[in-house]
Amino acid sequence: MVPYYIILRLPGEPQAEFFLMLPMVPTQRQNMIAWLAARCDQPNYGKLIVYEFPKDKLVFGPFQIEARINQDTEISRQLSLWNQLGSRVIRGHLMVIPIENSILYVSPLYLRAESGQLPELKRVIAAYGDRVVMEATLTDALAALFREPTQASPATRAPVGGVETDRALEALSHYDRAMEQLKAGDWGGFGAELDRLRSLLKELSQHSDRH
Repeated sequence: MVPYYIILRLPGEPQAEFFLMLPMVPTQRQNMIAWLAARCDQPNYGKLIVYEFPKDKLVFGPFQIEARINQDTEISRQLSLWNQLGSRVIRGHLMVIPIENSILYVSPLYLRAESGQLPELKRVIAAYGDRVVMEATLTDALAALFREPTQASPATRAPVGGVETDRALEALSHYDRAMEQLKAGDWGGFGAELDRLRSLLKELSQHSDRH
């Protein structure tokens, strides 16, 4: 990938800053092992930091995420439909966003009519772990990405045990706080809430499997 600029709170730092980022993938492999930050704000201008992932943690790299996006049947169907209607589909840059100990991928998708008008932002593709979604806005994409796969609407949710109910309510609380952090531009706080949310959803999933 070509390095790109981003505003984000680096791990261990108190506030967001402007830096140049480069995901690092080993030669002849596709998983990401680290990412490099070239700091651009004073007093740390020009300093380089490498953040390495634990060797026992598998983190999908950009090429793997691109492959997952291209293989997603719903996304492929929608792109084919737009192309058949005469619009030109333009994929934006795939952004690799470090969120605590994980990586969030975000890519805008634009449409340009045959008449040559300016491209219009039509969808946002987001990926986290092994999930890929495409929605109308970033907020919608994140909501779909971290929504419990088997979650039903509150009106139709079947009664569950006390532990599951407590965990589901706690997960919803973390999601609401994550959206508040996102609106405030606090990516660090957003990432922390998403990590807590993901842990709870994993716990709920394991609990459901046992039943």
